[in-house]
Amino acid sequence: MKINSNIQAMITNNVLSRNESALSAASEKLSSGYRINSAKDNPAGMAITNRMNSGLKSLNKATQNSKNAKNVIATAEGALSEIQDMVQRMSELAVKASNGTNTSADRAAIQKEVDALKEEIKRVAGETEYNTQSLLNGEQSLRGYTDNEKVNVTLYNSSFPADKYNVTIDKDSEGKIQVSGFAGMDVKEEDGVVTVTNRMGGELKFSFDTEAALPISTEVNLMGSGGMHIQVGSKEGQEIQIVIPEISLENMGINAMDMSTEESAQKAMEQLKGALSFVSSVRSQLGAYENRLESTISNLDVSTENLTESYSTIKDTDMAEEMVEYTKLQVLVQAGTSMLTQANEQPQQALQLLQ
Repeated sequence: MKINSNIQAMITNNVLSRNESALSAASEKLSSGYRINSAKDNPAGMAITNRMNSGLKSLNKATQNSKNAKNVIATAEGALSEIQDMVQRMSELAVKASNGTNTSADRAAIQKEVDALKEEIKRVAGETEYNTQSLLNGEQSLRGYTDNEKVNVTLYNSSFPADKYNVTIDKDSEGKIQVSGFAGMDVKEEDGVVTVTNRMGGELKFSFDTEAALPISTEVNLMGSGGMHIQVGSKEGQEIQIVIPEISLENMGINAMDMSTEESAQKAMEQLKGALSFVSSVRSQLGAYENRLESTISNLDVSTENLTESYSTIKDTDMAEEMVEYTKLQVLVQAGTSMLTQANEQPQQALQLLQ
């Protein structure tokens, strides 16, 4: 029997200390809801969940970006709907002006309404914005460049092959404008505006100075720059390029539209038919973007759901399992405390030997 060294008390105290530490950890897990509260709980798990958490935040932001892009499309599409209605109204006026029963005064009145509608189209196209960014004035269109100031690219879409084209504008023996440099494509010229189309639905429009001396030679650079880039993923390059062509009277082909005579009104009918086709194609393109964004959002939601489940498996506390552990540790701590009390009383029995 020893007084200075109470081995039984030391053993009991060590066990009690370990159980109290485990009880404290269990209490922290239950109160926080997390299985991993510090690196010492699970070093590898902490590193993995930190990466997962970063990925989850990035996916949530990408989803928000995609939803904002849908709002951009909705804003542009709403404005185009109004423009299409105005073009349709001008088409009705062209049909009316083509009728031989109208007088010159009647056609003058029709022309005034047409001019007012054209100005309104220009206003709507110029003032439609999202977060101060213009949508229909060409700011979100693909940009093409030339090395000749007398030639200006006004429009081209993503279906037109991105390349550099050596273009020559000249007149043939009959004085008709000829444009070369687009082999296998349909090329049309009218009033200084050249329209090039291919079999894949690609379209290019560029204008040239009709007062300039011919021939004009230039390089037309179409390398796909421009548009609005929407970040829809957590990595570089995971983006969607939204291209909205410039909505202008020139691109719609109705900048020089006259209804003062029956013949010019007949021509205006064809011009407006092309304008309606142009606006409809742009709206269809926007609809395709919107459908793509909806699919992107659905995919991001599924990815977020799966990653959250994986994150929860590693990071979150199983409350039922942890409560069982917590209750066990409570009992062990209470038992250890009781046994430590008894172990501390054992040296007092040595006093009886001294009596």
